[in-house]
Amino acid sequence: MLLPPNINMKILLTLLAITLSFTSALKAADPTKPYSLTTCIVSGDTLDSMGKPVVVVYEGQEIKFCCKRCIKKFNANPAKYMKDIEIAKSKKSS
Repeated sequence: MLLPPNINMKILLTLLAITLSFTSALKAADPTKPYSLTTCIVSGDTLDSMGKPVVVVYEGQEIKFCCKRCIKKFNANPAKYMKDIEIAKSKKSS
């Protein structure tokens, strides 16, 4: 059985409103910490030195690399680079 057109539109608008509010709630709850450095944590080069920076989220921390090759180096020893990020952030805030 088909519903009258005005009811279909009401259902559609309600679903749209629910979807938009859910999406907004997800964005607000995003615990990802932004990457505040202007250089690649692996190479030390400026983020745009090899074109557009490559962005990865690792354990809730956004990390920007100058190139994909640096991601491989990061993955070989992520604890070292995560510590380096924390040190760099603390120096920046001092």
